[in-house]
Amino acid sequence: MLLWIVGIYTLYTLVKIYLSVMEIGYVNVEKRRKPVLMPQGRYFVAGNYAIAKERLAIVQNFVEYLLFLWWVLAGFRWLQGIVGIEESVGNAVLFLFAFFGINWLVNLPFEIYAKFKIDQSFGFNKMTPKMYLIDTLKSIALFVVIGGPVLAALAWVIADFRDWWIWGFALLFAVALLANVIYPTIIAPIFNKFTPLPEGELREAIEKMMAEAGLRSDGIFVMDASKRDSRLNAYFGGLGKTKRVVLFDTLLDKLNDKELLAVLGHELGHYKHGDIWKNIAMMGGFLFVAFYLFGHLPQRLYLEMGVVPTAGVTLATIALLLPVLAFVYTPLMSMLSRHNEYEADRYGAQTGGRQSLISALLKLVGENKTFPKSDPIYSRFYYSHPPILERLEALGYDPERVDMDAELPKEGIFEFLDRDKKFDSDE
Repeated sequence: MLLWIVGIYTLYTLVKIYLSVMEIGYVNVEKRRKPVLMPQGRYFVAGNYAIAKERLAIVQNFVEYLLFLWWVLAGFRWLQGIVGIEESVGNAVLFLFAFFGINWLVNLPFEIYAKFKIDQSFGFNKMTPKMYLIDTLKSIALFVVIGGPVLAALAWVIADFRDWWIWGFALLFAVALLANVIYPTIIAPIFNKFTPLPEGELREAIEKMMAEAGLRSDGIFVMDASKRDSRLNAYFGGLGKTKRVVLFDTLLDKLNDKELLAVLGHELGHYKHGDIWKNIAMMGGFLFVAFYLFGHLPQRLYLEMGVVPTAGVTLATIALLLPVLAFVYTPLMSMLSRHNEYEADRYGAQTGGRQSLISALLKLVGENKTFPKSDPIYSRFYYSHPPILERLEALGYDPERVDMDAELPKEGIFEFLDRDKKFDSDE
């Protein structure tokens, strides 16, 4: 049984690496061809950014594969030898804290490199090491305070219920729903400052759009995203009375009011079409399948790993194998998500204006350094949003109409246009 598990995980890792290699090759060729949606300089830089992320992903996937092998061949046995085989909630939580802590430490260098090397080199990261350390400590505290009781409850269910996988699924699904409720008002403010959008024409226009869509929210807020990152974004968060509209301050800086309303119209389209509940249903289906499959793993697997199947070991095994199932589930999730995005675009075009939405999307592509092309297999597998070219064409826009020779301001993200030669030499 262990040999089968290792074989499946090996195949999973090889496919992920293959997809990254295909994407790197595709972008490396396309970035040197005639640019679309942006001038040559930004087009080339966006391609380099996409390639840098995929190269890091390949290394990280390989390291995670080695970590997986260590866990199933020796790590679980080693950790259980330290923690003990006592079947208690406390023992399970201690085992799981150690398991997740080791995984976090192994992946920490990749996170730091991505943020302080790649993102910083391409003009995204605004965080200081001090701010990063404070955010990390906050995340650890949240994991202990919130994750600890959840893990304890799951361990109790596994130890005391015969059909624990059903009750474990119900518990985790309920926690996921609760997280959606408390995130906007309790968790998100721990990391960012949320300021009510000032009174004025923009606020009145947003409130009118929300009323027409039938959305009642907790308010419209501006998030100080710029202190950490320069990317543009906006979202509707929360469930029930905690629903709120959140605008990144970077979005307010770069988009005019008409473009902003078109973007919010797109987000309102998700609400109008019930996409939040569709996503929750899809997540519930995934969790149900996961708990059913992993709740029926044969005891022989644990014997082959040389461990006693305590609640802690069982939950750690589920956490270790969950990414494999999620990877298989990803194409379906991505396909349904892309369909929802097209529908939301149509709603955004109707409520905020088609030309304004097109203009906003073009700015988002440039400001977020999104390379507009991708390997077809890679995009169909991973992209939760349709490729930007396809979105624009669905809105009736011809990408060839973009003025590639337009004069661009040399500030913010555009300052990297002066450094194209540096990036070119790296390739």
